[in-house]
Amino acid sequence: MIYTFLATGFEDIEALAPVDIMRRAGLKVATVSITGEAVVTSAHGVGVVSDCLLSEVNFDDAELLFLPGGMPGATNLDACELLREGLKWHCAAGRPVAAICAAPLVLGHLGLLAGKRATCYPGFETELRGANYTAALVEQDGQIITGKGPGAAFELGYVLVERFVGKDVADQLRQGMMYDFLIHNS
Repeated sequence: MIYTFLATGFEDIEALAPVDIMRRAGLKVATVSITGEAVVTSAHGVGVVSDCLLSEVNFDDAELLFLPGGMPGATNLDACELLREGLKWHCAAGRPVAAICAAPLVLGHLGLLAGKRATCYPGFETELRGANYTAALVEQDGQIITGKGPGAAFELGYVLVERFVGKDVADQLRQGMMYDFLIHNS
């Protein structure tokens, strides 16, 4: 199971575009509310019904933990002790973690980026403690995958699909969703 954690103030596109892309690829993805309520309100006032609550997550069966950014979404994720403990355990087990925009600050504050290449939304680089900031659209270093911001949401989704089901599937989705057309005709 891939878990996408939603906190009040999450960035809509950074959460939902990768979830949509991963589900199109046939991956099992659950959106998880860390608020204790099923409906989580995004940074832009959109209420999203989560698939489950944080208290229902089984970190043992997690293939990937994904943190969307947005403010104050990222700082709300960072303040959630149960999620922080789950992230540390997950990384210690060698399992992948992804974060986009401001959310890599959670990984930085936990020391999970030390010695790793990482990217984030401009201005949050100082929160990536010990990371080698690259400013790339999407960065992968071992089990850590980070994305720069809202404009990286689609590419992050395709990178995650490639990691779990292969480049061919990711490329088919890029074409079918007109992503290649957008990139090559802009």
